[in-house]
Amino acid sequence: MYFIEADNIVKQYANHRALDGVSLRVPEGKIFGLLGPNGAGKTTLIRIINRITAPDSGSIRFDGHPSQPDDVRRIGYLPEERGLYKKMKVGEQALYFARLKGMSATDARASLTEWFERFDIMAWWNRRLEELSKGMQQKVQFIITVVHRPALLIFDEPFSGFDPVNAEQLKREMLRLKAEGRTLIFSTHNMASVEEVCDEIALIDHSRVVLSGNVHEVRERYKEHLFEVEYVGAITLQPDSTRYTLISATPSGGGTAIRIRKSPTVSNAELLSSLSAQGELRAFREVLPSMNEIFIKTVEGRG
Repeated sequence: MYFIEADNIVKQYANHRALDGVSLRVPEGKIFGLLGPNGAGKTTLIRIINRITAPDSGSIRFDGHPSQPDDVRRIGYLPEERGLYKKMKVGEQALYFARLKGMSATDARASLTEWFERFDIMAWWNRRLEELSKGMQQKVQFIITVVHRPALLIFDEPFSGFDPVNAEQLKREMLRLKAEGRTLIFSTHNMASVEEVCDEIALIDHSRVVLSGNVHEVRERYKEHLFEVEYVGAITLQPDSTRYTLISATPSGGGTAIRIRKSPTVSNAELLSSLSAQGELRAFREVLPSMNEIFIKTVEGRG
């Protein structure tokens, strides 16, 4: 089942068409990556899903029905441009935003306390936001986004401002939210995080969806038949132009690491059999392109 269905969305701003017939499907209970270069239209689409702005044409279905105003209560939105009050105390404004989302004062305080302890920022409850580092402010913003347990979470560049340790914590929390059955959409330039947490992606370029699908299937679609092979001990691989082309061979941990390109007409089993006959293998793996490589190749190919 799809939680969000966008059909032929068009949005025009003066002389700029931000979205030009964009359609995509976000499966329920999955993490969906919305990718694209700056100015591609990602944030505009997010704002339309979140009912901040309306499309000029096209439609959004939310959890099986046409999007309607009440659906906003079931969304948690973390915008790229953060919007907390610098002079207000951290706990006070967290409670304020939780109440705006319909939580009782008792439930809001209990849930916020749990989240603040999980992120190790309880000591800052009575401090002003401006006293926190950018990374800690980001944690507060994240907590405010998720505290009311929304069915759909939308994160626009959620890793911005986080150091590697805190970014890793955020990824773990996103996976935990998915395990609870939430649906997540996030826009990012961090391609490594896409491979780590996303189930599905859509790449928007020049206001159109140019690539979409399951992350593993997309990587399979762009594979170039590259393999990495490791042998025990030193070995010189014999040429076999009908099965593979040798790319490199280097000593590695008492063995030999070899990279080859397989002929598309040869099966993996045939390749493995040929390589095994030449020495003792300790590793054999296909090298799939990274999402970063696919992103660059797709966008540059359209430039």
